Amino acid sequence: MSSNPVAETVASLMPRARAELTELVAFRSVADFDQFPRSESEAAANWITAALRAEGFQDVALLDTPDGTQSVYGYLPGPVGAKTVLLYAHYDVQPPLDEAAWTTPPFELTERDGRWYGRGSADCKGGVIMHLLALRALKANGGVPVHVKVIVEGSEEMGTGGLERYAEEHPELLTADAVVIGDAGNFRVGLPTVTATLRGMTMMRVRIDTLEGNLHSGQFGGAAPDALGALIRVLDSLRAEDGSTTVDGLTDDSHWEGLQYDEGQFRQDAKVLDGVGLIGSGTVADRIWARPAVTVLGIDCPPVVGATPSVQASARALISLRVPPGVDAAEATKLLQAHLEAHTPWGARVSTEQIGQGQAFSADTTSPAYAAMAEAMAVAYPGQDMQYAGQGGSIPLCNTLAALYPRAEILLIGLSEPEAQIHAVDESVSPEELERLSVAEALFLRTYAAS
Repeated sequence: MSSNPVAETVASLMPRARAELTELVAFRSVADFDQFPRSESEAAANWITAALRAEGFQDVALLDTPDGTQSVYGYLPGPVGAKTVLLYAHYDVQPPLDEAAWTTPPFELTERDGRWYGRGSADCKGGVIMHLLALRALKANGGVPVHVKVIVEGSEEMGTGGLERYAEEHPELLTADAVVIGDAGNFRVGLPTVTATLRGMTMMRVRIDTLEGNLHSGQFGGAAPDALGALIRVLDSLRAEDGSTTVDGLTDDSHWEGLQYDEGQFRQDAKVLDGVGLIGSGTVADRIWARPAVTVLGIDCPPVVGATPSVQASARALISLRVPPGVDAAEATKLLQAHLEAHTPWGARVSTEQIGQGQAFSADTTSPAYAAMAEAMAVAYPGQDMQYAGQGGSIPLCNTLAALYPRAEILLIGLSEPEAQIHAVDESVSPEELERLSVAEALFLRTYAAS
């Protein structure tokens, strides 16, 4: 990185950043309070509250959102007449899955092979630290040239919409000229990237019932309708022979025109086993950024260990459907529900329950904020031009902000590049990426203020 005072300041702050991220990762802040204590999320929120107050933020508050979680808000005033920039991150994290499968404990930040490992290190507690680093660097080099609002969400991973509903009820709170969503990531380490589109999503539970109770498979099997077998038929109907998503009425032929994803590199990033083919058709970018994708997230049925020779009376599954820009998530939800009902065999009873939904998002990459970010990225990543990529994941708040503040410019950056393995075992963050992106964000704020 070329030497400049902002970059030098961020570099000097990296030991502090690691210490703070260690503290933040230690909170088991999964916003599923059936599995994890609410106190862990509250402690993480309190940590962020204290950090913002220490940086001179005003009006710092814990916002009780309608889904029963807390988001953290703060306001740092800038010069009179300056623009306002909203910085977003979230402190809730995905469950660690099988803790025993982690190389090191998921809630202990651990350095290994030049990366920092821990749940939330990249998604998105590292984003909180990124924002703090950028602001500290500016304060040490002439001051923060814009008004800054920070919002750190407490339930983004759950998709329960608490912050979206709160923002809709308090539309004045998050007004800004530009919004930096710190929950995306570079296309790969060292390649500066802004995310231009996000897929939307819907999550649905489906339950199938066929009998009043389980039956002996020897006495009744072959004629008694098996609920688990019916569920398997239904789930299989959601995919074509090549693995493409097939929800009745939902198109699956859109194309991604921007940055392409080499198939061999994707196989490596996704850690696909040798000999196993990719699913779907079109380019990899088409499949993960421009087309719908269904995933069966879980099935309730007897585990193999302890299973008895029984015909199952009921079975249940949780299904995720990602939808690309241009597809209304509410309409996709209706199509998925109708598909599940239409493809349930044998007259079995089927019921569905929607448990989460978020709209897709497309950014206006021609706005002045994107020009300012490109200039900042060129300094933080010398010799590299800023790239525009899609992201298959969903950040429902983006569309809420776009609807509430149609004139605001929304940019998505972050630490979740492929090596980070977010949502998986051994999630990690590259400290070099944290350093460079903190520099880029600081320089963006300075450049955008002057634009």
